[in-house]
Amino acid sequence: MTDNYVLRLYQKCLAYPFGRQLFSWFFARKAPYFRSIRPLITELKPNFCELRFKKRKAVENHIGTVHAIALCNGLEMAMGALAEASIPKHLRWIPKGMSVNYTAKADSDIRIAAETSADAWHPGDLPVRVRGYRSDGTLVIEGEITIYVSAKHSRKPS
Repeated sequence: MTDNYVLRLYQKCLAYPFGRQLFSWFFARKAPYFRSIRPLITELKPNFCELRFKKRKAVENHIGTVHAIALCNGLEMAMGALAEASIPKHLRWIPKGMSVNYTAKADSDIRIAAETSADAWHPGDLPVRVRGYRSDGTLVIEGEITIYVSAKHSRKPS
């Protein structure tokens, strides 16, 4: 069993009926705006996260496609889950920037994937590749979220 708290919780939740939904609900509470897309994390392992969310009125724009902000919200949640499931215990991370390109209309349910290489976890900037797809497999958004990785400060007794 892993010593990573997020992966441990994910594995524990998978043992229950609706475990993915339960874990996704817990994780989405870390940043309340994640809940707005009603995400479902379908796969989580070190250096990779996949989630899905349904196209519904609450995430649509004025032309009836999935809003760019909802897509970016999904990208950021997948990146955050990947980071929490991957980062070594002696390091911490914070988002630094996001660059995305919209490649097609997002007119269906969405699948989001975030990935990075296992050897990338060291202090400094770390680019996380993020992509979003329509249900037919068409790429609708792609980009990179840069996170800043640094060493955790040692806690001194008070």
